[in-house]
Amino acid sequence: MKISDAYVIVTSPGRNFVTLKIVTESGTYGIGDATLNGREMAVVAYLEEHVIPALIGRDASRIEDIWHYLYRGAYWRRGPVTMSAIAAVDLALWDIKAKAADMPLYQLLGGKSRERVMTYAHCTGKDIESCLEEVETHVGLGYRAVRVQAGIPGIPTIYGVAKREGERYEPADSDLPAEHVWSTEKYLNHVPKLFAAVRERFGDEIHLLHDVHHRLTPIEAARLGKAVEPYHLFWLEDCVPAENQESFRLIRQHTTTPLAVGEVFNSIHDYRELLENQWIDYIRTPLSHGGGITHVRRIADLAGLYHVRTGFHGPTDLSPVCLGAAIHFDTWVPNFGIQEHMPHTEETDAVFPHDYRFEDGHFLVGEAPGHGVDIDEELAKQYPYKRASLPVNRLEDGTLWHW
Repeated sequence: MKISDAYVIVTSPGRNFVTLKIVTESGTYGIGDATLNGREMAVVAYLEEHVIPALIGRDASRIEDIWHYLYRGAYWRRGPVTMSAIAAVDLALWDIKAKAADMPLYQLLGGKSRERVMTYAHCTGKDIESCLEEVETHVGLGYRAVRVQAGIPGIPTIYGVAKREGERYEPADSDLPAEHVWSTEKYLNHVPKLFAAVRERFGDEIHLLHDVHHRLTPIEAARLGKAVEPYHLFWLEDCVPAENQESFRLIRQHTTTPLAVGEVFNSIHDYRELLENQWIDYIRTPLSHGGGITHVRRIADLAGLYHVRTGFHGPTDLSPVCLGAAIHFDTWVPNFGIQEHMPHTEETDAVFPHDYRFEDGHFLVGEAPGHGVDIDEELAKQYPYKRASLPVNRLEDGTLWHW
């Protein structure tokens, strides 16, 4: 299965997506997702200049060898751009291999560990009451797990909450980075009230999740984790910037609230201390940012040794290619936890036809050979790339802070 062609498709049916298509001499092709929100064109440049020329003529069935060629051979290892590019190649090659075997991807990985994949929805509101309305709507759709985020009195914009009622939340909301205001104390004083309200109205039957988005210091995160213990969260996500893994030691010493981290990680080395010291409970790295299936399954295997489960990042800036592959991975991986679900727009679903489906709060994997996601290249041309940037945060005194 020699690779005869490979090229990048950039499209923006609501969000910017970078797709890699690899074609073999027999005509079999595979699709990979290389989207990196806010850095899409950097990945495109790396793929076109350094990766694609090195793929032509290689045996597409030698996934492991190609992965190490791209990783070790680059010398400048890891990093979000490099690992996103490698992930796109890897996902496309697994797609090709499963198609050649005439079986769905999960079968090639080892078969089903479960019949359906539990997902969680995003429930947001400008205040607690409007957030509760969103929870009620999503529980009615069958979700048994919801991430709740609500506006904070005194803070004009808040992560996870749309600017206007009824709109989808879109973080990359401007050509150049917008500047938002942040107050840790106002946040810490308000958030426990949100969870108290959700539990009072909906009881203990639904799972509750929350994303801090890297904004606290370790002792502040410990305070929050302890404050929400009465509401038994499924997880508290990204409560501190994770460059210093020792931060999680202090948090773990003060709270039993489960901790999730990793959506900005791209390597097993980002996790090693966290897993070996059992400082976290869920890994969040998506397949398209963590070097693809070949690398992420090693992270999952290591996590499983320490009773840590998967909880893959699944925002709308990762295309249906990444989501479709993730559902196959989720169906197979023994230490599965949960899958994030932000529904794509109708335009996105039309550009990326797929055979996975959502039903009663769960994803059901498809049976088509490969990962079951394709791209309509002619339709994709109707949605040209538009630069979009994630915001930055400043404290109320003007100090630049973590977004």
